[in-house]
Amino acid sequence: MNYFLRAKQFRTKKRLGQNFLIDESVINRILEEVSPDDTVMEIGAGAGFVTERLVEKAQKVYAVEIDEDAISVLRKIDAKNLNIIHNDILKTNLKDLEDTTFKIVANIPYYITSPILVHLLGEIDDTNNENRNRISEIILMVQYEVAQRLVANESSQGKQYGLLSILTQFYADAEIIKKVPARSFYPAPKVDSALVKIKIRKEPLIKNADLTFLKRVTKACFATRRKNLKNSLLNGGFVKDVVVETLNNLNLSENTRGETLSIQELAALSEELKRNYEKNQG
Repeated sequence: MNYFLRAKQFRTKKRLGQNFLIDESVINRILEEVSPDDTVMEIGAGAGFVTERLVEKAQKVYAVEIDEDAISVLRKIDAKNLNIIHNDILKTNLKDLEDTTFKIVANIPYYITSPILVHLLGEIDDTNNENRNRISEIILMVQYEVAQRLVANESSQGKQYGLLSILTQFYADAEIIKKVPARSFYPAPKVDSALVKIKIRKEPLIKNADLTFLKRVTKACFATRRKNLKNSLLNGGFVKDVVVETLNNLNLSENTRGETLSIQELAALSEELKRNYEKNQG
């Protein structure tokens, strides 16, 4: 099937970040992650190249698309198990569709990757997020650099490990399953992409902790990468004496940088910091 010629017939909109996947081998790789009993939500269905294949394999497909022209194309797909939703994904909640578990397939504009992940997964202190509770896994197409950030840990190179890594991995396991070259899209973006599998876990990575306090500590640690841990926490509004006491108790150097701490170490830092606050207030 010549997806390239079909894509050229569609008037893409730069403001919506539209880059249609035209590489059949990549579409086939996405389909490998879908089972006949799956209920799939496809985010950013576009011209329907993936959609028309999904309806052949999945039990039911919800195609979410914001573009009116794309909606007109999607409506030409003759499939009884296809439900088309003309809406912004950030305004679409899984609980409003049906009471089931969804598998998400998403080829989204890269500039809204973080907001969409927050919408689907919730912040780390959102322990009962209604969307996350209805998702089994997410097959996500993102810019390759972003994919590296999603799967990064404290040992990763450069600036890959950060808040997006922690947000993704707190409630899920993430892995890159395929690097996708720019030529796999029309129009071709300036960068390569990657397919990432985000599998939701039944339990968060950290349990029995004050997750709101942990979120505050984590944001402070990563807000200013050039600053050391002590100064980052001070900039985050934490009291100097309590910060110094906490770092001493944990045998952490003041010159440690936040991006060198694992999620578990950040949780330990948060709990010790909170304990010292409570002790000093008492």
